[in-house]
Amino acid sequence: MKEEPNIDYIIKLVGYDNELKARLIDLLKNEFPEDVETYNKNINLGNHKLAAENVHKLNHKVALLGFEEAYAMAQQYEQQLKEGLTNNRTQFEIILLKIQIFLNKLKNN
Repeated sequence: MKEEPNIDYIIKLVGYDNELKARLIDLLKNEFPEDVETYNKNINLGNHKLAAENVHKLNHKVALLGFEEAYAMAQQYEQQLKEGLTNNRTQFEIILLKIQIFLNKLKNN
């Protein structure tokens, strides 16, 4: 997957409202690590149904960051987890890592 996270969709949503853009980015930066931590806890405990819920929540952030291919793959992974499978786990966790690196480098304005 050559696609990378970006803020193009956020900019499309907020237009020239830099304050709203900064608030959205700040929200992502604060919530994303917490959501990943919750996902990691549930997946490591084998709580596939709860991990599927975590993936669903994380996938909203994936979409917000314009990560379209990753969004589709995460939807598949969510469904797999509901069936007790983890086939796309590594791919999904690579996406999470890419997003975290992107967010760490991202400035709010």
